[in-house]
Amino acid sequence: MRKVPLLAVVSLAAALCGAPAAQAAQAAQADQVAQAARAAQAYPFQNPALPLDQRVTDLLGRLTLDEKLSLLHQSQPAIPRLGIAYHKNGTEALHGVAWSNHRDDNWNQKFAAGTVFPQAVGLASTWDPALIRKVGSAVGDETRGYNAVDPVLWGLQVWAPVVDLLRDPRAGRNEEGYSEDPLLTGAISTAYGKGLQGDDPFYLKTAPVLKHYLAYNNETDRSLTSSNLTPKLKHEYYEPAFKAAISADAATGVMASYNLVNGRPNHVNPDLNDVVRTWTDRTLYNPSDAWGPHALTDLERYYDDKPEAFAAVLKAGLDSFTIDGSDLGPMLTNLKAALDQGRITVADVDKSVRHVLSIRTRLGHFDPDGGPYARITADVIGSAANKRLNRETAGKAAVLLKNSGVLPLGKPKSAAVVGPLADRLYRDWYSGQLPYQVTPLDGIEERVGSVTTGEGLERVALRHLDSGKYVTATGTGPDDNAGLIDTAPGAASQWDLTDWTGGVSTLRNAGNGRLLGGDWRSLDTDDAEPDGWYVSQQFALEKQADGSHLIRYAGYETVESWFGLPDAYVGVTDGALALVPKAQAAKFAKEVVSDGIAAAAARAAEAEVAVVVAGSHPFVAGREFHDRDDLRLGAGQLRLIEAVRKANPRTVVVLETSYPVVVDAPTLLWTTHAGAETGHAVADVLFGDVNPGGRLTQTWPAAGALPSLLDYDLVKTGMTYLYGEDKPLYAFGHGLSYTSFGYQGLRAHGDQVSVKVTNTGRVKGDEVVQLYTHQRDSRFAQPVKRLRGFQRITLAPGETRTVTFPLKRSDLAVWDHTRSRWVVEDATHDVLVGSASDRIRQRTTLRVPGETVPVRDLTRTTRAMDFDDYAGVAFADESKARGEVVEGSAGDWVAYTGASWGSRLTAAVASVGGGSFEVRRGSPTGALLATVPVPATGGIYTYGTASASVRAGTGSVYLVFKGDLRIRDFALAR
Repeated sequence: MRKVPLLAVVSLAAALCGAPAAQAAQAAQADQVAQAARAAQAYPFQNPALPLDQRVTDLLGRLTLDEKLSLLHQSQPAIPRLGIAYHKNGTEALHGVAWSNHRDDNWNQKFAAGTVFPQAVGLASTWDPALIRKVGSAVGDETRGYNAVDPVLWGLQVWAPVVDLLRDPRAGRNEEGYSEDPLLTGAISTAYGKGLQGDDPFYLKTAPVLKHYLAYNNETDRSLTSSNLTPKLKHEYYEPAFKAAISADAATGVMASYNLVNGRPNHVNPDLNDVVRTWTDRTLYNPSDAWGPHALTDLERYYDDKPEAFAAVLKAGLDSFTIDGSDLGPMLTNLKAALDQGRITVADVDKSVRHVLSIRTRLGHFDPDGGPYARITADVIGSAANKRLNRETAGKAAVLLKNSGVLPLGKPKSAAVVGPLADRLYRDWYSGQLPYQVTPLDGIEERVGSVTTGEGLERVALRHLDSGKYVTATGTGPDDNAGLIDTAPGAASQWDLTDWTGGVSTLRNAGNGRLLGGDWRSLDTDDAEPDGWYVSQQFALEKQADGSHLIRYAGYETVESWFGLPDAYVGVTDGALALVPKAQAAKFAKEVVSDGIAAAAARAAEAEVAVVVAGSHPFVAGREFHDRDDLRLGAGQLRLIEAVRKANPRTVVVLETSYPVVVDAPTLLWTTHAGAETGHAVADVLFGDVNPGGRLTQTWPAAGALPSLLDYDLVKTGMTYLYGEDKPLYAFGHGLSYTSFGYQGLRAHGDQVSVKVTNTGRVKGDEVVQLYTHQRDSRFAQPVKRLRGFQRITLAPGETRTVTFPLKRSDLAVWDHTRSRWVVEDATHDVLVGSASDRIRQRTTLRVPGETVPVRDLTRTTRAMDFDDYAGVAFADESKARGEVVEGSAGDWVAYTGASWGSRLTAAVASVGGGSFEVRRGSPTGALLATVPVPATGGIYTYGTASASVRAGTGSVYLVFKGDLRIRDFALAR
């Protein structure tokens, strides 16, 4: 077991003890509030026996306007005259208490050092909501423990779980979500949220907030890109994961996401009020994302001024401004201006303040004793029980992708444990510091008498071809710039090269153990690990036709406009190393000083078994603000795997990643970065103490071209198991076991489906039984299959269990965009049960009585967005407040099929310069029914009427754009 890292010790000590001055100030403030509370009369809002609404109404009536406005900020000052303490939103708690921002001038990030559970995608790979509820409860306890020590730093509104659907594994924040499937995501987020909240019917252990509403799954230009959502996919795919947790009262609000949806920023998405709040009878408290309200003017240019933008944020349904650290000034200034301008009213303010006060009341903030969860102390942080839960969860999350028969390992006398992750564990951006580390090497050493190890890296020297000198480190300070110094490779000019994923590598200096990093335009070695916001320790060695290498700089800040060098490479300026444009890049020879790959293979050849621990670094090659270009495992790691496999056929590859990667091996075990107990959990699985039962929660695509990351229309792109037709590397739901299972007796009857599952092997094991359906006949495009239920069960050898799933007729409803409502169609459904989406073990059919969707009546006013098909068009905002329209240019089209129409067309249209569109029958190039002129209306939000005569008929109508314009709705009256 590793020693506690100094940084973790410092973080934990700071959390539990605090700097003396800050602690004294906090204590003085808390004492002031407490004295005021004792001195004050027993206000009704302080009386736990009164109904929530009565308490909130009483407190709201006692607040001044300035006090009300202050409660709309993330950093809510104390109100001593009423005995109300300071409160700060936003403790990060995605898979353990992670970090918070201190209320100081710099809003400094402070890390927790409690229990770190597996990354969110790993939690979901357990397919075990009951277990995840326990994890959520443990995280809720530790949040309360930290809050008991420092209530100013560690607030009780937690920004978790993240329910962003993982529809594309290249998205930089893949590890933060649960699954590409909305049902599985909803089940896991509901379980985790319930655990975070606690079991009290009224009081909240913590107040979980779902991130990020809505359709947020790319980091590139995240505040400028618009997710294209058809009404059908919005209702059937993107909304349900959020709806599940909110409707189950497993979350107290949603956070708006940075992106736009159909042309409108989500920070002013009217669905926050009009849709999300309808999913529950409970009061919700919705915060903005960090800086999001400022983006409306400063980046997106959606509004002309901040009072207008801030008013729109409040009216759309957000109740908290996550901006400007602890400085309320800008928010107060802009909201007061909005009030003076009549953009919002005091009633609007009161509405949001009610939401704030409702959740704070349920957190116990206004109870004399702080409520039932105030009794939780710091003793729970990193408790022995939580360590055991970490180990159990990490073991259950591991997915056996392939097994040539090597696993379980049994009792080998010797082992070679090699690879860049063999003896290292890493936190990610949304975890706390690991208080200790049990690496895979540690876990295996506890079980095997003779273990050898090595990172399996190439140690290289980089010789500048023009000068013949080597890239050399000069020290570990920020001003110790690396240069071209050594004329022969010494310790300071040798680098351990780790090829992570997507062609991105890090270079650790052999002399000082620090990483080469970009420091604005120079290079230095002052960082021990690749972390921080911009992660400047990333490079790509690009081999040229002549055998030389260019060194591309891949630090995250290169995407910022202020960086000014979007295509940065290592070059030589005035004799010193510097970052330069590619045209000025220097050429280097990559000389292998020592071959760690060959050394690892030699160790493997001498051992009874070999374990290669490879994978990703959570901070490298994609995370918040940065997507991945592809899913390649680093070339060096692939060479290591192949070399060790050739040296020892009894090789296991343990792949530790935050996302799918393209790698294959005869025996392959996948895990996320799973916390301090990762090594114990990996060893538990390798040696058979835990029979692997984890299953993949997203499709692992095979090597090849993928569609644009920015295209959210799954029906068009074929992404996810729901719409994908291509054979993947590993399918959604995939995972193997050390035993085997038989399925028999599938029945679909009444409102349930049942199947018998038998352990046909020799050892106890877990099976994840998965229920899918496919609707054979429909008016609408249907998924290949859709998950309808799942159960993780444990069976002893020979044991049989009947697994039953509820499947109500209403569960099979689809969104009818022709009438804007849910409908159960009269149809036959395939009922499919198996151990993965591509491994169906039993099937039957189910005849479901229902409606036949009628012919579309285009004589009635039809929203342009309610199309059946489209090409080229954009989905845009009808106005800044609400509504959606179709926007197109020459050649774009929308189609309305299975329709009947009359002879007179009228359409609500908007166009800056004027244009026209054609009405065609049957196809975009079919019979021309009319050409409809569209006059200039004066702006994209100013709608006029366009009209034309057409020939009445039935079939399909295509509206083909011939100029730049927007269509809101149309009718083809008789």
